[in-house]
Amino acid sequence: MTNQINGRGSGRTRIRFGLVMTIIGFVVFLIGAVPDLFGLDRSPVVGFVQVSVFLLGIGFICLGGAISLAVLWIGIPKSIVSDIGLRLVGTGYVITMGSGMADIFGFGSQSFPKIPFFGTWQLAGVLLGELVIAVGLLMMIPWQRLTSPKV
Repeated sequence: MTNQINGRGSGRTRIRFGLVMTIIGFVVFLIGAVPDLFGLDRSPVVGFVQVSVFLLGIGFICLGGAISLAVLWIGIPKSIVSDIGLRLVGTGYVITMGSGMADIFGFGSQSFPKIPFFGTWQLAGVLLGELVIAVGLLMMIPWQRLTSPKV
């Protein structure tokens, strides 16, 4: 009998899918955050396209991590802490997206018609959002399964 999860494939397949999505997200994040690594840097400033690409990469990382960690709860009841962690991942991504796109949305320091600029306050907001995402992913780990003795 295969390890079926609500008719959506095996747990290993979902973990692999989540990890592949996370790795792809990390590569996309690197392309946006440090385009010099790939020979793609065309501007001395961090612009709209660069911010959009690294925010897309962070989104893939969040989604892949959440998928992978959700599979670890198979066979045990999901805790409230894990549910709060999933919501923190989403909240952290919203904080990251809002901070990264602040100038584009019109509440940053350089609103249109000026050239959007990724400044220190936006950087602090993105880092805060990433910290919230990391805490949320840590809360999604089934620690009781890892610490309980094997029978």
